[in-house]
Amino acid sequence: MRLLLHPLLGPVMPGTAFSIAAVLIEYYFGLAPALTVLLAGLCIADFLFVPPYEALGIIDRSDVMFAVSYPLVALVVITLLERLRRAQFRAELIASVAQSRYEMLLRLDNERALARRAVDETHRLLRHLSQHHERFVLIQAIERTSAGAGVAPRQPIGIAPGPRFDDVDPDDIRRFSNALVPGSHRVRLRSANSPVAAQLVDCICERFITHAGDFLVLRIGD
Repeated sequence: MRLLLHPLLGPVMPGTAFSIAAVLIEYYFGLAPALTVLLAGLCIADFLFVPPYEALGIIDRSDVMFAVSYPLVALVVITLLERLRRAQFRAELIASVAQSRYEMLLRLDNERALARRAVDETHRLLRHLSQHHERFVLIQAIERTSAGAGVAPRQPIGIAPGPRFDDVDPDDIRRFSNALVPGSHRVRLRSANSPVAAQLVDCICERFITHAGDFLVLRIGD
């Protein structure tokens, strides 16, 4: 570009184009390539655009002035730009570290909240067992299993019988073994007065999420 404008500009601003090129190289590629462009521009501009043109053996006042002013101005701009780049890098690094620490604190808070919830659920389960131990039918441990891209429903992994387990109709026991969910259930239950005939009784199933696992507790309703 400067070579095309040389007939119009003559010896005016011989190193401006190279200074701009060096600054752009510094911004996009760093200090070392910018200094390389700066030195190459000094030689090319002095040879082509500083009179006497295309003469290597003659050094006059114009050559000396250009050799001093062009690198000085370009180096000042490049140095300032390099400082800005490093300050920007430090700011981005600090922001990245702060973001990672913030996310870590969020994860820790979430883990503490889950742990507190599990402990509270454990205490609730223990209180539940102590209050309704004579009306328990069964306690079922459940787990969540992954299936493909999604998550399958919770599957039973074990049943602990309660005091009223033997009074429940075997068909209901088999049904609950495979499809027990929280909520109200109608259960055929034999009473002490009539051990043969069974009557429908309302039962309540509650879920407890503890640190030891998830449990479904089925008991006779109040």
